[in-house]
Amino acid sequence: SQNKIFLTAISTYLYRVQNRKMRSSEVQTTEEWLRNHSLESMQLTLEDLLKKGNIVLNARNATEQIEFAAKTVVNFESKLSEAIELYHQRIQWLLEDSRKVFGLIKGNKVGLLVDVSDISCGPRLFEFQKDLLFLIDEQLCYKKQLYFLSFGTEISSLWENPTNVNVRILDEARQWVQELQPSGGCNLLKALKKVLTMRELNSLVLIVGSCPDQSSEILSDYIQQCTVGRKLLIHTITYECSNHVPPAVLKNLAEVVGGRYHCYSSKKQLFLLFVFVCLFSCSHSISKEFTKLTPASFLPKPPKHEGPLVIQMPSFLAKTSAAWLKTNGLKAKKLSLYQVLAPNAFSPVEEFVPILQKTVSSTLHEKAMMQFEWHDGTLKNVHVDPPILYDYQKQLDRMVRTYERRIDWLSIASRRIWGTVCERRVVILVDISVTNSLYIIHIQHSLRLLLEEQMSNKDFFNIIAFGSDIKSWKPEMVPSNPENLQSAWRWVLSLQCKGSRNFMSALRTAVEVDLKDKDKHVSQGLYLLTTGVPDQDMHAVSTYVADVCGGCDLQLHVCLFSVNGFDPNGIIPSRYANPNETASTFREIAHAANGRFHWFGETGIYESDDISIIVSEMEKAVNYSQKCALLVESLKQRSGTQLVNQFIPEEGLKMLLKKERTRAQKLLPPKPTALTLARMV
Repeated sequence: SQNKIFLTAISTYLYRVQNRKMRSSEVQTTEEWLRNHSLESMQLTLEDLLKKGNIVLNARNATEQIEFAAKTVVNFESKLSEAIELYHQRIQWLLEDSRKVFGLIKGNKVGLLVDVSDISCGPRLFEFQKDLLFLIDEQLCYKKQLYFLSFGTEISSLWENPTNVNVRILDEARQWVQELQPSGGCNLLKALKKVLTMRELNSLVLIVGSCPDQSSEILSDYIQQCTVGRKLLIHTITYECSNHVPPAVLKNLAEVVGGRYHCYSSKKQLFLLFVFVCLFSCSHSISKEFTKLTPASFLPKPPKHEGPLVIQMPSFLAKTSAAWLKTNGLKAKKLSLYQVLAPNAFSPVEEFVPILQKTVSSTLHEKAMMQFEWHDGTLKNVHVDPPILYDYQKQLDRMVRTYERRIDWLSIASRRIWGTVCERRVVILVDISVTNSLYIIHIQHSLRLLLEEQMSNKDFFNIIAFGSDIKSWKPEMVPSNPENLQSAWRWVLSLQCKGSRNFMSALRTAVEVDLKDKDKHVSQGLYLLTTGVPDQDMHAVSTYVADVCGGCDLQLHVCLFSVNGFDPNGIIPSRYANPNETASTFREIAHAANGRFHWFGETGIYESDDISIIVSEMEKAVNYSQKCALLVESLKQRSGTQLVNQFIPEEGLKMLLKKERTRAQKLLPPKPTALTLARMV
């Protein structure tokens, strides 16, 4: 009677599957299927939706919002609903027939290992056999080769070797399944030793209903040793296990060997509801999360942007370039051309000769020496010593290279943005007006570099951010220790761009609160990072700055970040000036406060007082070297020697020779006619 039941069930089912064709999507694992059907591949993620929106300013509270066209949202919602329906169909398909019990079997040469222990094949043997028959008729019949083996305390195989699939082989497989009987324990290791010797198999299916006699460590080690250099997909299945131990063992085994795991229990199918809840909550969470996000959340960020600061302790005290040149300038190094020529420079001698009743100039030095215009505009007679001048030119060349290194140092890291922060007590003013919304990450990163690289050796500091309103990190300046620097950085990460540029209020807060005792301290600095002109009249700002910085050791340094103007269709600032006008305005303010002006953009530094003064010193060194070359060449021309000097610019030489040709010839004074002392004797 049992065989009749089997034959009836099998006949009914075979009739249904014989006319069924497997589609390509149905033989794909879920991982393979999701490559073409995931939310990312279909561009249905939250990020994809946000890219379709436009950032607009809310006129009521000056906050930024993301605006979407109704059609955009409707289309996105429609596609998302289609994706959810597609996932629903995929899950339904995976939960049908043999796929529900055994999962999707991959590979075309499959070895099937069936647990026939007493626990596995006891009271549920009939259901187990029926499910195995469905597996053969729905999935295994499409494979190229099959190998069947049952294991309990001992093992038993249907064929000696993997066999090509045909009608007769499938009939033998069905008959073998119907004859399965309980057989003691669960010696999975013995079954593996048998089947892993058959290297033609590329897929191994382990169906286990009880806990294996061996531990998962032993089983996984053996599988790994036997499959070295071989591609073998391990598919582990737990079938109707009454406790949690077999699933845990088989799952761990699959993870270790890189296989796939499937757990089936007819009493536990609640996970489908959970999947549906997750899918439908996805669409709801999009609109909910929208309201929590700011435009800055979608801007590209540097690596580890939100991580803690990596604070560096400067190895030397920073100086402005003007202060640095006091010890490294040409004059400080006694390398001014006039300092080098002074020992051999002589002023023309002029004396009044009574007998001639006129002033007579000495011509001896003029004939023997070169004439050279001094820094005060007078003409000197200079003795030219070529070896000394050659050595002097080499020293100038070394100094130029030193200045180049200084400029390179000023052009990198936080100094590219802030210049050198030299004072001991520092207040940082940061522009977070709404027009900076697309640059908030730049502003935050600029502050991060400053806090990491230049603030650890200061005495006290504070940060004040200003839009329409003023936000101070601390009520007053605090010591510049690592804890406070990290706290300041966390505060900077919370900044959002709002309102206009109320610079005067921020400046008054800094001067009247943080620097209220500015007359009692030295080495105090205000550093302003901004992108445009403030709301207030610039003349009033300049006058106030000059007043508060006068009579005390306080400077205001301006760091102007040049952005690409503004979008006429977007947010328009309350006051606007073109980049050159803005730079001119802040240059005037910085110099009125005895500070430095620094103008930079995304492509580099446009103007820097620190760099300009170094460039000026370099130009001075080059000018001195050229004058040396002209002196030496003039000496050669006069003496008639033909020496080669590579330092002489041709244009300078031509101008010098032209000047000598056009110089008016002086008449020699007449010889004295008075009697000599010898004749008078």
